[in-house]
Amino acid sequence: MANGERRVGTVSRGIRCPIIRKDDDLAKIVTDSVLEAAQFENFDINDRDVISITESIVARAQGNYATVDDIASDVNNKLGGGTVGVIFPILSRNRFAICLKGIAKGVKKVVLMLSYPSDEVGNCLVSLDKIDEAGVNPYSDVLTLEKYRELFGENKHEFTGVDYVEYYCNLVKECGAEVEIIFANQPKAILEYTDCIINCDIHTRNRTKRILREAGAKVVCGLDDIMNAPVNGSGYNAKYGLLGSNKSTEDTIKLFPNECKDLVLDIQKRIFDATNKHVEVMVYGDGAFKDPQGKIWELADPVVSPAFTDGLIGTPNELKLKYLADNDFKDLSGEELKKAISESIKAKQDNFVGNMASQGTTPRQLTDLIGSLCDLTSGSGDKGTPVVLVQGYFDNYTN
Repeated sequence: MANGERRVGTVSRGIRCPIIRKDDDLAKIVTDSVLEAAQFENFDINDRDVISITESIVARAQGNYATVDDIASDVNNKLGGGTVGVIFPILSRNRFAICLKGIAKGVKKVVLMLSYPSDEVGNCLVSLDKIDEAGVNPYSDVLTLEKYRELFGENKHEFTGVDYVEYYCNLVKECGAEVEIIFANQPKAILEYTDCIINCDIHTRNRTKRILREAGAKVVCGLDDIMNAPVNGSGYNAKYGLLGSNKSTEDTIKLFPNECKDLVLDIQKRIFDATNKHVEVMVYGDGAFKDPQGKIWELADPVVSPAFTDGLIGTPNELKLKYLADNDFKDLSGEELKKAISESIKAKQDNFVGNMASQGTTPRQLTDLIGSLCDLTSGSGDKGTPVVLVQGYFDNYTN
């Protein structure tokens, strides 16, 4: 290799693992799988490599599941079992349908308030063009189901082909509850129908709770307040409740993993004991990125990473190479340019706020960036790689 230099930067490897079941020793399985992959594929484990584990197998190893009846019991106890407003849910069979089943089984009537023209993560109910044509102001106008159908008819999801308005309506009825559907974007609109509310929004949930409580709501629970403790011996999530959950079976939900800092620390130690290398370890769920065609924001989990080692705290601290090449060193080329840029990187400060040479370098949380990379690497289907090894992420042009 010329000059002994590396020719590869960041590498993301999907690591194959056995199918994980409840009570499996996940720390051992992950450690063994990474070390075996390194041996089989003939690569080294290095300091500051990142081992990422999908939240799904963590929750499965924890046995963190709940049934529709568990949800129904919790909802009934916390909201009284009468007429309950269910507001701002996302449109998802995987993410919300089982939650809605449990809610419906625990109450007499559901007033389902859907945000429009799309849900929180970008799933579209009706196009903005149709909203414009109808002269509707989605910020202020409240639509009944009849008015929605009159103006917009049936609207099937671009990717799934499901009319979620009809799907959610039928699902509630099948669970034995009455249902009324309205469309609004102001949280207070639900108070015209009931003062007991479950707000199902993810990233705006605290604001929505505040608005409803200040407006006089009797009971306000977020999805994070449902299944935040065991019900009849069920799984639970103390911090996030039903947020981050996924459909497991038609009547069972897999919850977001419970506290798992001990897991990432255990794996970090096991790798160090085996290799004398200090790696970082994180648990990841959805990545944080947006699909340009469907306009869907991927992040339906409350956070990208519920647990990570301390070396992953913070944001990147990087210089923009093209800015340096086009501005500071525009008159240099070849080895002279390379040397000048390398010296700039070596001399860089800890904080680049206001420095043009850092503009556009995406100052997001490291766990959000690496988790997004890992989510794209592992996929959501049949790749069979629930562990991702990221190498060289913290390298720069000088390495």
